[in-house]
Amino acid sequence: MSANRHLGRIVALQTLYEQDFRLECGDTGFDLDDVLTRNIGRYSKTIEDQEFIRGLVRGIDSKRTELDSLLQPIAPEWPIDQIARMDRVVLRIGLYELLYEKDVPPKVVINEAVELAKSFGGDNSSKFVNGVLGTALRQKEEKETPKKSIKKPAAKEATKKKATKK
Repeated sequence: MSANRHLGRIVALQTLYEQDFRLECGDTGFDLDDVLTRNIGRYSKTIEDQEFIRGLVRGIDSKRTELDSLLQPIAPEWPIDQIARMDRVVLRIGLYELLYEKDVPPKVVINEAVELAKSFGGDNSSKFVNGVLGTALRQKEEKETPKKSIKKPAAKEATKKKATKK
């Protein structure tokens, strides 16, 4: 299943990369579903879970603006449109999975994104992707962890009670 999902992420990456490129070039006739169907068709004999790819691509497409706005403060020295296209697409995939794919453990998500960056990105892509997604995961965990209420130490409480009894 994981090797199948890895290939699925590669197909998603190819599809989303083409989308990013063609939209930036002003291609008004771009049809995401057509490209997705074509790319899945290329690997149809080896991909069992095509719905995983479709859900991933459509989910990322629907949350693209949100994902970019969440990525920007994590890498403030790199405006989202100045991040290399491949890195940007890999980051969107990783962040989407961290936030919305509850059945994939966060460490697996980050590892998969790093592997995509190593295979398809530049020399420093994997380190960049690892750092950005690691920060995103820490921020997500901080938001999800309830703040502990501050309690007075038991020894001070006991001393205070004795003092009020006198």
